Amino acid sequence: MNIWITGASTGIGLALARHYALAGHCVVLSARSLDTLTAAVASLPPGTSHAVPLDVTDEAAVMAAVEDIEARYGPLDLAVLNAGTYAPVRAASFTSAAARQMMEVNYFGICHGLAALIPRFMSRGRGQIAAMASVAGYCGLPYAGTYSASKSAVVRLCESLAPELTAAGVQLSVVNPGFVATPLTAKNDFPMPFLIGPEDAAQRIAEGLASGRFEVRFPRRLAWLLSLIAALPYPLYFALTKRMLRPA
Repeated sequence: MNIWITGASTGIGLALARHYALAGHCVVLSARSLDTLTAAVASLPPGTSHAVPLDVTDEAAVMAAVEDIEARYGPLDLAVLNAGTYAPVRAASFTSAAARQMMEVNYFGICHGLAALIPRFMSRGRGQIAAMASVAGYCGLPYAGTYSASKSAVVRLCESLAPELTAAGVQLSVVNPGFVATPLTAKNDFPMPFLIGPEDAAQRIAEGLASGRFEVRFPRRLAWLLSLIAALPYPLYFALTKRMLRPA
């Protein structure tokens, strides 16, 4: 298979690239930093992987990257739109600029990828796209507002697009991981329940995508817990989330 992964220089993206490269697939890695991306490709089995630097917030650049990748390596079979960012936000320091930046990367970055890929995949009647979201998108938790909002937007978008794409022979999936040990989660200053490593996450994602499921989510206990919290009546919901507040 020809596979394209964005946000592939570290964390889940790099682990997923390694998983597919070791399985013998042609993997194209994209990320903003050329130096980090070059080092990532060098860490993978020789001849299996290729670097295409890219800022996913630049729609024209994303369009050009997809065209370049397919011209050089052939039609894509799988694209994993994984690039994302995270920063905790407290109410006292909330700004619309921070919210906009989060949406530009986590949501519009995926929109740009979808806009470049969907016409190509639909015209061929095949292909698979995975959009990285998060179980944090299930509900709004303290300090994760802008991040949760961006990930929830990804899920709602994919839910809306999936029926048409399925009818056209294109598989669309959302990936909703819990806490994974990456440079992004290293920003957290609280214990992260059910924390797993990026290699474990990559294995679960690859298995989930191979199964053709719309939603790939893990770990199950955390996903079920947050689903339950999201279903609570608001008085109970806020009684619980207030307990998550920490001193400034």
